[in-house]
Amino acid sequence: MMFTNPIIRGFNPDPSICRVGIDYYLATSSFAYFPGIPVYHSRDLVNWRLVGHALTRETQLPLSGAGIKQGIWAPTLRFHAGRFYATATRMGKNGPVNFYVSTDDPSGEWSEPVEVDQKGIDPDLFFDDDGRVYYLSTHPLPELPGSGIAMAEIDIETGQRLTDIRPLWPGTGGLAPEGPHLYKIRGWYYLMIAEGGTYSGHMETIARSRQVWGPYAPCPHNPILTHRNDHSLPIQSAGHADLVEAHDGSWWMVHLGIRQTFYQKSQLGRETFLTPVTWTPDGWPLVNGGRGVTELESAGPKLPRHPWPAQPARDGFGGPALGPHWIFLRNPRRERYDLASRPGWLRLHGGEETLVEPSASPTFVCRRQTQPSMRVRARIDFAGSREESEAGLTVFMAPDAFYQFGIGIHDGRRRVFVRRRLDDLTVISAVCDAPPGHVDLAIESTATEYVFSTVSADGNSTIIDRATSRYLCAEVADTFSGAMIGVFADNATADFGAFEFVAQSKGMQLHDDLCEPIG
Repeated sequence: MMFTNPIIRGFNPDPSICRVGIDYYLATSSFAYFPGIPVYHSRDLVNWRLVGHALTRETQLPLSGAGIKQGIWAPTLRFHAGRFYATATRMGKNGPVNFYVSTDDPSGEWSEPVEVDQKGIDPDLFFDDDGRVYYLSTHPLPELPGSGIAMAEIDIETGQRLTDIRPLWPGTGGLAPEGPHLYKIRGWYYLMIAEGGTYSGHMETIARSRQVWGPYAPCPHNPILTHRNDHSLPIQSAGHADLVEAHDGSWWMVHLGIRQTFYQKSQLGRETFLTPVTWTPDGWPLVNGGRGVTELESAGPKLPRHPWPAQPARDGFGGPALGPHWIFLRNPRRERYDLASRPGWLRLHGGEETLVEPSASPTFVCRRQTQPSMRVRARIDFAGSREESEAGLTVFMAPDAFYQFGIGIHDGRRRVFVRRRLDDLTVISAVCDAPPGHVDLAIESTATEYVFSTVSADGNSTIIDRATSRYLCAEVADTFSGAMIGVFADNATADFGAFEFVAQSKGMQLHDDLCEPIG
């Protein structure tokens, strides 16, 4: 049976995967968003659902002052002796901190972080079959230019190093060797890493040794995965991969990549892809039959298909808490997000912090844009009265790259407006008088533009403005994330109801961030 890549759409980079029986779990980077480290679940490697986050408390993930490219980098997810472990780098203004958390239930609460005194980024946990536990990360190599991969043995209960940090492998000479994962397969220790940087030069390489400390000999056909040599491929920047053996004995690789949606760029950011792996007679991995590239359409695992129920297109805000697909920029002030005062509505109490501030926590809650073509619609009951009080919808990439479509008090009048923030330029590109009462606002997108419309009670739309998607592409905005669609309030209280999110793919309407077909 064929499947369509990516398997997890929209801003889900640096995937790491583990298998527990017939169940598969996958974690990705979250950077400055909270909660951190989304955790997904599958039973067939193709259909995935978001089941929670590993970092749900501010004590686990303090993000105060974090820049948009800081926060959580490159988690590794592993299962050992009945317990799940997630390790990652928390990047902040004082540099990287490596840590791990653990749990018996990946959809539940995780432990407080255990820090490891090992610098570098992109940590990996390896549990050897003799009971020893090893911690890998990038690390400067004094005897070699640049950096490479290094490792120490640790005490998994305390995080304390039991050995010195020793260099393992510098890679094949590509830029920025990172993202290490260590495996023991058929008596060999395999060390797989990313090289070439996370964009157009990205690639995956591998080496092996009979001893855990090496020396590691590189694969003769490195890189085993890369799209860097053919920019016509619809997927680019392929790399930062992890391997998993399925319960039918087949092997698979998950990795990040981007779909080219706007002239070799993408507003969706780096997403998670799946590709098959086989092994040569002498024990080296071959990606996609040795082609070393990943297809948009591919033959899937020969596992029983296990689709999950589709999430509804409309969020009626009827529960006691927001769903797991809603996330915040940095640690939220919880009292500003109210689902109880007006059932069926999300009430935002906006403060003075705005999206343009590089390290603040504005009153803003969002979800990932998962397809180039999508439609968002929300009903807004705006109660602002002071000048520059505003609320509405946002397509957000970074503090210097976003569009806002909302209602505000401008020059003493209640107005519908579109604001564009592009680098150091901020401009209101469209404005009109707002009717009294609630207003329905809609944003529709294609690969090349966003269209902002008001919607009347009889369903008729009036286009207010159009804006190119180019400036919200990750490569232009210089971010590690992807476009986020959300609601905001500044200096005002506003209620949001009937939030609708529908993604479009090949003529199908797709519901949520995991994009199950309607009907």
